[in-house]
Amino acid sequence: MSQSTTQVLNGLAFVLGDDVNTDIHCSNKYMPGKDPGYVAAHAFGQLDATLAGEVARQGGGILVAGAHFGINSSREQAVHVLKIMNVRAIVAKSFGRQFFRNAINNGMPVFECDTGRIVAGESLTLDLPSGVIRLGNGGELTTQPLPEEIRAILRMGGLIPFLQRYPDWSFA
Repeated sequence: MSQSTTQVLNGLAFVLGDDVNTDIHCSNKYMPGKDPGYVAAHAFGQLDATLAGEVARQGGGILVAGAHFGINSSREQAVHVLKIMNVRAIVAKSFGRQFFRNAINNGMPVFECDTGRIVAGESLTLDLPSGVIRLGNGGELTTQPLPEEIRAILRMGGLIPFLQRYPDWSFA
C-alpha cells in the first residue's frame, strides 16, 4: 500500500537533533537550477554527510527530530526532497508551523511528541488514526491523533489531489 493511502506506517528511525531548519536539510546552495533528486542526494549534508545515502540504502524510513524541525520554511521543495528520499513520516518534538502545513499539504505525515525515547535505527510503527507510535523495543509513545480531515488529505497524497476529488470537503 502506498504512503498516500495507508493508515499505518513502518520504517527505521533516522534521528536528528533540535533546530533542523530547511537550510540544513535542503540547502539553498543546491536549489538554483538543480534537479530535486540531486538535492535529495545531498540532503542534511551540513548535519551528517552520510544521512541521505543511508536513508537511500535502507529504502527510506522515518525522520525523528527534536524541537523546531523545519523552522524558517516556506519552501514546499523541502517536503518534496523528503518524499524523493522516501521519508515516510516525520516525528518531532515540535515543528515550524509553515513546514508542518507544507508537509500536510504535500502528503507527508507529521507527528509531534517527545522523541527522547526513540533510538536511531530502531523500527517504528506509526498508527495515524490513534496517534500511537510503537517502538522497536516494545514501548509506545502517544501523540495527538491527526484529525480525520488531515488523514483524508494524507490518504489522497496532499491537499491539491484532495480538493480535486472533494472540492466541497464532502469526503466523510
